[in-house]
Amino acid sequence: MPRLQEQHLTRVWLIVGLFAIIVVLDFFTPPPYALGFLYTGPILLASSRLSRSATVQATVMGTGLTLLNLFIPKAEWMNSSSLMNRLLMALALIVTGWLSDRNLRHEEAIARHKAQLQAQEQLASAREDFVSTLTHDLKTPLLGAIETLNSLQQEKYGAVTVAQQKVFSAIARSHENSLELIETLLDVYRNDTEGVRLKLAPVDLVAIAEEAIVTVSELAAKRRVEINLTFGESNARPLWVNGDALQLQRVFSNLLTNAINNCTRGGKVEILLESDFNYQVVKILDNGRGITPDELPRLFERFYQGHSDRQSMGSGLGLYLTRQLIEAHGGTVWGKNRFSSEATSRSQRGASFGFRLPVHQRSKQLSSHLDEIS
Repeated sequence: MPRLQEQHLTRVWLIVGLFAIIVVLDFFTPPPYALGFLYTGPILLASSRLSRSATVQATVMGTGLTLLNLFIPKAEWMNSSSLMNRLLMALALIVTGWLSDRNLRHEEAIARHKAQLQAQEQLASAREDFVSTLTHDLKTPLLGAIETLNSLQQEKYGAVTVAQQKVFSAIARSHENSLELIETLLDVYRNDTEGVRLKLAPVDLVAIAEEAIVTVSELAAKRRVEINLTFGESNARPLWVNGDALQLQRVFSNLLTNAINNCTRGGKVEILLESDFNYQVVKILDNGRGITPDELPRLFERFYQGHSDRQSMGSGLGLYLTRQLIEAHGGTVWGKNRFSSEATSRSQRGASFGFRLPVHQRSKQLSSHLDEIS
């Protein structure tokens, strides 16, 4: 602090010294010469090194001394030429002071905005580090609890009744759901900070879709939802893309889980696979209540859970992670209502989520070969 005060006093004395030198030069220079424009130096120095109040004081002092020279040391105010020169100089000094003050205000505003941005970035970084650390530390006890429950169900610690088996199964499912949520949250934050890491290889979307159906079969059976795998104009054949099989299976599972949860009980979910020369297209169709207009633009935002009239309220991370993974594969993802006609009631609309990925060269070669055969 003493060092800062010392620097401040040094700058003040520098400006005072400049004023003294200019006063001597200006007041002892014979007419019609006038050196009042030199006061712009102390004004600019006060603006850059001191404060707004110092800039105003320097401007007032420079303007006053410039006009005072019309009377001291010799009366020149009767001389129209001298009077005009001094008035123009005073005006120039006022403009200089005003512009310097305005520039200083802008610099202060920019500095405040920059400080706010840095504070927000630090807060966001601290929050993400906290969430990442917390979720990572939660995995270990959850895994231990799941393993213990499995041991109890296998009667490694003694006989278990049917009622106890049901309780253990319910607790295990709850822990597994929590573990899956933690894994998703970790992946989302890791993708945001480090980018999505993919292990690319030729992948058949048909095989992945079939595996995903098996993965969500228990949830579909619980909600009595039927899942069908169909093809568009293309025949049932491999649909090759260059992708990460594990991550694409997560995409299928996320979209299927979303469709099942938003279906009415006893409803239907359809996986429609289509292919053209450049893209492989996947559509997940359900016959649920559809999507409101307010939801449509925000479907793939992080932590967005939709409105309360949706059938299922998740973490708001599944669709966001899906978007991350598809975009990392060079594809696009979307969500919309199946039937957008005004005459169609929302209860009959249903939703359509889908994505498209660039066709792998192997698929193009296969298509060309089939065309030659036909």
